[in-house]
Amino acid sequence: MNKLVCFHLFNDYSGSPKVLRLVLGELAERGVNIDLVTSRGDGALSDLSQWPNVQISSYAYRFSDNPLITMGRYLWVQVYTFCLAWRYLFGRDTVFYINTILPVGPALAGRLMGKRVVYHYHENAFVKGAFYKLLARAMQALASEIVCVSAYQRSFLKREKNVFVVPNAVPRGFVERLCPNPEAAFERKRVLMLGSLKRYKGTLEFIELARRLNDFSFELVLNETPENIAAFWQDNKIENLKNLEVYPRRNDVVPFYNRASVVLNLTDKTQAIETFGLTALEALSAGLPVIVPTVGGIAELVDDGYNGYKIDVQELDRIADCIRKILSDKALYVCLSGNALNCSKRYDVRSMIEHIVACIEK
Repeated sequence: MNKLVCFHLFNDYSGSPKVLRLVLGELAERGVNIDLVTSRGDGALSDLSQWPNVQISSYAYRFSDNPLITMGRYLWVQVYTFCLAWRYLFGRDTVFYINTILPVGPALAGRLMGKRVVYHYHENAFVKGAFYKLLARAMQALASEIVCVSAYQRSFLKREKNVFVVPNAVPRGFVERLCPNPEAAFERKRVLMLGSLKRYKGTLEFIELARRLNDFSFELVLNETPENIAAFWQDNKIENLKNLEVYPRRNDVVPFYNRASVVLNLTDKTQAIETFGLTALEALSAGLPVIVPTVGGIAELVDDGYNGYKIDVQELDRIADCIRKILSDKALYVCLSGNALNCSKRYDVRSMIEHIVACIEK
């Protein structure tokens, strides 16, 4: 492989660009020539330009509250990247690396040019709308190889050949800065959630838990701007709670894990299913028990009652009782914490990268 051309729709601090940053950083260290095409603005991919062998091309793209505007912007980006991709027509041994199923324009161009097209599939399109299902069908037709992030996600694909399951992992530098300390974490009595303002992510339910459990501290880190958070609070008439701190988008979340006791994921499985759950793995790597949904790739990370609990957001009373139990029984907490740390070691970053590199360099 002489060059890797990577396409990622939206550069932010969510899970898929974080994983992509990890993979591209490792390949850049190995001297691979990389062209990255993604959106303009601050995000997990922004610092890749530090490597002289990484070139970044960017375009204007952002979401809108109006779905028609968002779709229009998305389609414009597909046309733009489809055309941009043709600059690599005569590039010898060039591989197209498509991160998520959304960049279908450059994937189609790559296929028409006879390039190898490797998809890193982070979503589960089959529990979303018809548009995502269409993109998933396109992926299965266009891809030379598909990398899935969980067995759950893989089970929905009809394609049999050249489909691989490679679970995500947490960067070594991230893990090295975590400070697991079960006794201190138990005493902090602090509940953490990281997510977005999308309704199905459970923001309102997290706030309700903070209201009910006013003996504990709650921290909510949202992948949003302060302005969007303020508007959400106003639109939903949310009261300010003394035991709840809310933070806008952060490029470094290690300090939050280092002062947390329990980490929640409250994604509503009736509206969306987590195909992996990177924040849950980050929490386990910090020795923190987690509470996650009962289905999806994220559920594969948790052995119920061993390193955390699997409870759906519809059972908010059970989640509240579970938090009380975890943060009231020190022996239980220390046991869960130790198991969390041990389970996190199954997801080795070196193994993840080697498997992905093997798919890319075939």
